[in-house]
Amino acid sequence: MSKVIAIANQKGGAGKTTTTASLGFGLARMGKKVLLIDADPQGSLSISLGIGKQDMLSYSLANIFDKIMCDKEDEIDFSEGLYHHEEGVDLMPCNITMCDIELRLTGATARELVLRYYVENMRERYDYILIDCMPSLQILPLNAFACADSVIIPVKPDLLNVKGLEQLMNTIKNIKTKWCFNPRLSIEGIVFTQVDTRRNNDKEFIGMLQKLYGSRVKIFNSLIPLSVKGAEVSNMGISIYKYDPKGKLAESYFNLTQEVLANE
Repeated sequence: MSKVIAIANQKGGAGKTTTTASLGFGLARMGKKVLLIDADPQGSLSISLGIGKQDMLSYSLANIFDKIMCDKEDEIDFSEGLYHHEEGVDLMPCNITMCDIELRLTGATARELVLRYYVENMRERYDYILIDCMPSLQILPLNAFACADSVIIPVKPDLLNVKGLEQLMNTIKNIKTKWCFNPRLSIEGIVFTQVDTRRNNDKEFIGMLQKLYGSRVKIFNSLIPLSVKGAEVSNMGISIYKYDPKGKLAESYFNLTQEVLANE
């Protein structure tokens, strides 16, 4: 049975997609079978894994949502649409058509539980399923939270990123208890991204969050550094481990992978 992790932060630019891809590739390098699910209509994860013109895809996560919402689950081929990356991960891509699905979900019955059907049917095939969430706390991220075992929260050390953290944590708490969509959901941990340890502001924000949340949730020891390599690799279709194997970004994400594996 696999472990399902949602990577989420409602603030854009926090490094969710880079973290999803790099953690996924890192787990694959450690011999794990990994499925990445792009649950963001922008399709950034799909682009970063080398899918060009993703808006022209004939099959994506939107097709799966459509079939489930139309009570056509028996028509789903769980191998259809999967992209098999040369570095050992599988991807269920996403594109702009997911925006139409998001609008339709507003009036759907059990609208927060649509993705769960797909994920539960994929669990036995993979050791890890990672879901890259869109930057919001609306219906698509709620679908991810409703089927995940845990959430990793990438946080960029600046005020705008930090402000929404409490709201995200309250949403996760409500998913578990108040709304009862997923009582098993937990916070895997907070990971600091785009960190420049030479800047006093970065050090101060990291220290502040460690004091505020360190006793409540795990804060990963691995600090993901600010790096131009991260921006470059996002359009290369390969992992940071292949693009810059001896760089600090690859080292930090591999360390994060080791920490996630230690939580098994």
